Amino acid sequence: MKQIEGGVTAAKGFQAAGVEAGIKYKNRRDMALIYSTAPCTAAGTFTSNVVKAAPVVWDKKIVEESPAARAVVVNSGIANACTGKQGTDCCAAESRCAAEALGISADSVLVASTGVIGMQLPLDRLTEGIRKLAAVKSDTLEAGSDAARAIMTTDTVPKEIAVTFEISGKTVTLGGMCKGSGMIHPNMCTMLGFLTTDLKISKPMLQKALRADVVDSFNMISVDGDTSTNDTLLILANGLADNEEIASEGEAYDTFREALRFVTTWLARKMAGDGEGATALFETKVTGAATKEDARTLAKAVICSSLTKAAIFGHDANFGRILCALGYSGVQFDPENVDLYFQGNSSLWEKDRIHIYGNGVACDYSEEEATRILSEPEVTVLVDMHMGDAEATAWGCDLSYDYVKINADYRS
Repeated sequence: MKQIEGGVTAAKGFQAAGVEAGIKYKNRRDMALIYSTAPCTAAGTFTSNVVKAAPVVWDKKIVEESPAARAVVVNSGIANACTGKQGTDCCAAESRCAAEALGISADSVLVASTGVIGMQLPLDRLTEGIRKLAAVKSDTLEAGSDAARAIMTTDTVPKEIAVTFEISGKTVTLGGMCKGSGMIHPNMCTMLGFLTTDLKISKPMLQKALRADVVDSFNMISVDGDTSTNDTLLILANGLADNEEIASEGEAYDTFREALRFVTTWLARKMAGDGEGATALFETKVTGAATKEDARTLAKAVICSSLTKAAIFGHDANFGRILCALGYSGVQFDPENVDLYFQGNSSLWEKDRIHIYGNGVACDYSEEEATRILSEPEVTVLVDMHMGDAEATAWGCDLSYDYVKINADYRS
């Protein structure tokens, strides 16, 4: 597997675009298009929130019932959530407009929205934006980057990646982009994520791979503990790599799973590190847990702890907050049998670590050294439970003053 330049246009047959449509923002791209020149097998995972945005309901139906997908239309600024029949009608109008502009069937068009909940989308600007997207779509890397920027809301940087790998003697490409900075506590995937590949794979195996993957990638991140109404992760596979179709588990399926895991983990980490107001990516790796589920639960408890996140922001080695989070996670363990470490990830210090807690007491460590590690842009807490062989990693961010500032007046 090799990481290459690009995102959603890296794979054969995929085009994209990002344009300014004036949905809510001014003087910035706020609509994106992903288009495949060939019909695609599609799979998706969606929010577990009972309150589901109209695009989520629409996409679930398309993924489950349509024979193929060809395009995804995305807008930022307005979420089209809690919008009733008008919101549903808007999704249908988007699909019809895209179908006409692209010369495809309406039931092959997926839609996604992100932004303020409760506002109705301006349909005239939305449809005009779709026509603009169709007119300028391209297979260039720049077009993919334009799309990645267009789906941003409070994100500070676009997030896109692509890799190549070999399947049955053919070079396959997998690309992706995502957005999400706030209301990030997925129970299926990221807030909005889109993956494109020229792999030839059956629909059941594509859905199986995606559903299994998010458990240890997007489901292991949290910025603020809020699960969005709009969480959507879609993958389109158009088969243009011309590999032997993956129709069952085996070596080819495992190779694809490895590439998928690399891409989704990379995107998940980027999203966690770009949390609203964040100054650092906060990673917790649990080892030695009794079960995989215990490891996941423990790791997420730490990165979701507001007090621990605040301590990371303050560069304070307050390990008591970490132990507290582990203790209320619901997993049973002996606190005197746990070891805690802080690890830095700066290339200047070659991933140094310090032992901060073990045998039930604080270790003899340097507070100055701990502060230095906690001041790095990426901070890792290592937790060894000494109970088994299971491990898991979760990603979050620190909790800064700016998080409150951003969300106090988000609608305005």
